[in-house]
Amino acid sequence: MGLFDKLKRAFGGGQAEAKPESEEKVAAENPAPQAEVESTPAAVEPALEEKTKADQAEVNQESVETESKLEVEVAAPTPVQPAAVEEKVAPKPAKEVAVNEETKRYERGLAKSRKGFGAKINALLANFRSVDEDFFEELEETLIEADVGFETAMKISDQLRDEVKFQNAKKKADVSDVIVEKLVDLYEAEGENEDNQLHFATQGPTVFLFVGVNGVGKTTTIGKLAHRYQAAGKKVLMAAADTFRAGAIEQLVEWGKRVDVEVVRKPEKSDPAAVVFEAVKKAKEEDYDLLLVDTAGRLQNKVNLMNELEKIQRVITRELPDAPHEVLLALDATTGQNALTQAKQFGEVTKVSGIVLTKLDGTARGGIVLAIRNELHLPVKLVGLGEQMDDLRDFNPEEFVYGLFKDLIAQR
Repeated sequence: MGLFDKLKRAFGGGQAEAKPESEEKVAAENPAPQAEVESTPAAVEPALEEKTKADQAEVNQESVETESKLEVEVAAPTPVQPAAVEEKVAPKPAKEVAVNEETKRYERGLAKSRKGFGAKINALLANFRSVDEDFFEELEETLIEADVGFETAMKISDQLRDEVKFQNAKKKADVSDVIVEKLVDLYEAEGENEDNQLHFATQGPTVFLFVGVNGVGKTTTIGKLAHRYQAAGKKVLMAAADTFRAGAIEQLVEWGKRVDVEVVRKPEKSDPAAVVFEAVKKAKEEDYDLLLVDTAGRLQNKVNLMNELEKIQRVITRELPDAPHEVLLALDATTGQNALTQAKQFGEVTKVSGIVLTKLDGTARGGIVLAIRNELHLPVKLVGLGEQMDDLRDFNPEEFVYGLFKDLIAQR
């Protein structure tokens, strides 16, 4: 079963199935004979009299049984069966509760995107009179405005031209279904071999290197991730290698105090690679499980940034040959198409293994995830779905699709 079919089953079900046309036709052409539903008065009266006597006897018998039952209950009340009580109050399995909670997180986190995306599609459908070339041109513009990306919008529009005709979609709900189906199918196809998991070292400390422009929530992401693994019993260390931005070191140190995680730091303007070297050395010598490295994000001078990141990665690899185990690019979802530009630029600077999409709950531009997957072919690994410490979640492709398209499927 495809992802779109699961989506329809989850949110579009519950309606009575229409009878096949052949059944309706047979029923219309062959009405039930009147003789079967009509009776003569002579036949009805004896039958009614017999039924009345039987009903009265049944009522008398029930009264006798009820009186006997009451006497027994007064004399010796029946004890409550423990098994019955346990069955009524038994809690739901922990796994089921966890799954439901995760679904709710995505629904809440994608509420603005869902409403914004749905509003754009519904506005388009409300104005169309026929599925012609003008409709497809407006659809392309609508999808681009919904931040699914230019290439994605073109692909969807081209595929829909044939699909709408093939499915003979005329009603607004049918056309909407085809649009969502094509978006979901393309999204699923592009991510068929996508790896959304975070990878850890099998031996020695794991190193996650974080890159991204200033202000996208990179340091906050590091702090929340440190809290997650610290709470899970891991020994976590952070490295403040963004030594040039004013206040960057202090910000990470403050996060360290908040989540009770140590931070390796040097004075401002220090060599970032030197900070990382000390952090890796400390992680190895003191048996840390995870090292999270913050870096600078000065895209205005890509040459210096490239040299800096290359040097940092050389230092890490020299000490830990398999590291860094993840190079995570933090992108601010509220910037929409600008996030794509940043991703392309950082892709030229370093080998990014995954995306952290921050502030997804605060924007109507959740469609950017489709663009990242379809145009950049980079896996989204973490998403920010709220302000709370545990609202940084592992990315779940199915939950994302449900959260984004739910309303368009459900309202049928």
